[in-house]
Amino acid sequence: MQSLSPKDRLLRVLRKEPVDRPPIICTGGMMNSAIIEIMQSTGHTLPEAHFDAQRMAALAQDVQSFTGFENVGVPFCMTIEAELLGSEINHGTLACEPKIAHEIFPTVQDVHFADVDVLSHSGRMNVVVDAARSISAANGDLPVIASLTGPISTAASIVDPMNFYRALRKDPESAHRVLDYVTRLLSAYARRVLQNGATAIAVGDPSATGEILGPAMFERYAVRYINQLADDVHALGYPLILHICGDMKRVAHLLPLLHIDAISTDAMVNLTALKNEFPQLTTMGNLSTYALQWNEPEKIHAATRNLVARGIDIISPACGLSTSTTIQNIRAMTSAVTEEGK
Repeated sequence: MQSLSPKDRLLRVLRKEPVDRPPIICTGGMMNSAIIEIMQSTGHTLPEAHFDAQRMAALAQDVQSFTGFENVGVPFCMTIEAELLGSEINHGTLACEPKIAHEIFPTVQDVHFADVDVLSHSGRMNVVVDAARSISAANGDLPVIASLTGPISTAASIVDPMNFYRALRKDPESAHRVLDYVTRLLSAYARRVLQNGATAIAVGDPSATGEILGPAMFERYAVRYINQLADDVHALGYPLILHICGDMKRVAHLLPLLHIDAISTDAMVNLTALKNEFPQLTTMGNLSTYALQWNEPEKIHAATRNLVARGIDIISPACGLSTSTTIQNIRAMTSAVTEEGK
């Protein structure tokens, strides 16, 4: 097979076309790979890069260069959408990613609905859009992946989570109204970043885990609004990758209902079994975050080669990286995949 660029290889996999080997990527967002060792080596650091497009672009390109991941991913957190919608954010430190400090709305009935097109041109969304444009111009052969927080997780980041989950059962009308609102914002955000150079959208929706929602609510809410977002992205001609945390057993039968181009899973999920049961799925993952931080490079290399041998379509960390993970360990992972093509 003719030599493929990293961008071509990823897009071919997402289109279910043959490739020479699987891509090895780390999407950004909840899979943030801006580790301390890289930031200290380059001087491009967090939290500063959360707020400045050129710093964000520089750090994202540093990550790719030092790690060997075959993509450039922005942003480095899952708080951009919630912050824009009014929640209080702790922007973290060099070693600690941003977190939701306080949700803006006590209940789904209290949510204020603003113009999503205006919102999508505001706040740190502008930083991500400008960074994607800069990265794309400088990296023609590398896919630029823009990471968004999924509908369930965004809603649970602006409404008190316990009250939000309660509303899914007790007040579905209000819950649907909030989820439609945040999904329309995510679609507007995706449109902007795709029109400014991103190659694909990655959605991390850890709060949509089947362990929390159960099958009925996963289908009623997660499937519906992830599909709404995916359909909007597809209408623009781009692919969407979804990451769901936790054990998939209770909701695995619903995965074929999702209009997504690849499913990324937690380390506990047996991706080979998932592929065998649902061969139509494009699988992504799922090397343990813990293993990447603590194991010796040789064990990481062997575990990654095992994922390749098992036919996993896209190789990736399971749920991102600890900021204290070493470059050596990440390189053990990426080299285990890239050497397959030699």
